[in-house]
Amino acid sequence: MSERFLVTGGNRLEGDVAVGGAKNSVLKLMAAALLTEGTTVVENCPDILDVPLMAEVLRGLGCDVELDGSVAYITTPAEPKYHADFAAVRQFRASVCVLGPLVARCRQAVVALPGGDAIGSRPLDMHQSGLRLLGANSTIEHGCVVAQAEDLEGAAIRLAFPSVGATENILMAAVLAKGQTVIDNAAREPEIVDLCTMLVQMGARVSGAGSSTLTIDGVDRLHPTTHRVIGDRIVAATWGIAASMTRGDVRVTGVNPKHLGLVLDKLRSAGAEVTDYADGFRVRQPERPKAVNFATLPFPGFPTDLQPMAIGLAAVADGTSMITENVFEARFRFVEEMIRLGADARTDGHHAVVRGIPQLSSAPVWSSDIRAGAGLVLAGLCAEGVTEVHDVFHIDRGYPEFVEKLAALGGVIERVGVPDPDRH
Repeated sequence: MSERFLVTGGNRLEGDVAVGGAKNSVLKLMAAALLTEGTTVVENCPDILDVPLMAEVLRGLGCDVELDGSVAYITTPAEPKYHADFAAVRQFRASVCVLGPLVARCRQAVVALPGGDAIGSRPLDMHQSGLRLLGANSTIEHGCVVAQAEDLEGAAIRLAFPSVGATENILMAAVLAKGQTVIDNAAREPEIVDLCTMLVQMGARVSGAGSSTLTIDGVDRLHPTTHRVIGDRIVAATWGIAASMTRGDVRVTGVNPKHLGLVLDKLRSAGAEVTDYADGFRVRQPERPKAVNFATLPFPGFPTDLQPMAIGLAAVADGTSMITENVFEARFRFVEEMIRLGADARTDGHHAVVRGIPQLSSAPVWSSDIRAGAGLVLAGLCAEGVTEVHDVFHIDRGYPEFVEKLAALGGVIERVGVPDPDRH
């Protein structure tokens, strides 16, 4: 029996909750340590499974990694290894972010095709084409991305889609290339800005962070630095939406509210009273939320990672909502589990129509990815009876102390069963 959560519905969430470092940033910052010899320090690391997994990937590449609470000390040798094997990489998608740094530093890389969440296809075409434009040969061989380059030279690169992963890999390869690289239609997410900030601290010359055009002037070498990870906007927004769904009153700290501008505006449209602070925000929902339409888009649009929470909110809102998924085609797999809980929802291609009902009903449900799992727990908080959420190892990959923090806000949730050693 693998671990599962028992969620008892009916309680409103109330109180303060602190958010740690961003999952979608910390793993890339750890990978960036490969770009220089010496000890790089990454602070405010979240207590999630993916951080020790990334530490194992880096150790396999010859680094010495010490995790001390929320601080990672990564010591990279003069000549790191360049083969990231399948055993370490298969367990999570973000491991592919070592590709760019290895090509930059070692002029070669062999990285097993990664695993990760079941949310749709996420091909590496743009990663590879960007590296090719910088002068690397890149192919897929025997289940691995293989890249080699005698020299990397700056290039003009236009991404077909503002992919976060491709932007990061190309950026990290370009900082040690000769000459200037311009990435057009680059991702604009706060996590990209965080990576650029750290690279500049290491001696890279990068401008345009936060815009759709990144300009990188290559340098000969970088130096180690100490960097603090930004707060996790997805975790923060999860707590904010949970407050709205349960007609609660929650203050979230440890995050920049400007990273959640559209999300907080949507909660205001749903009838919540939202207050911004320098280090967070407060969401108070005095009555049943009103129906709101959502469409996922790259930043500054509504994050695809919050789509399950948007559907959860729509399921208990007053009125009918349309949710449009523009990023990952398989994310609507989550809707089937919501229907188990009594949600009045149907999907058609990239769209889901949800007619809100006053209360959901408990049922056993299964997480297919990190965010779907969190969304199901939030739905369980609004359901009559006890909801069993299975495959909760997904949730542990993205939400530190999830059960403890939810319980501290007044949610009734219990972890039962034993960890399944074959599931990661």
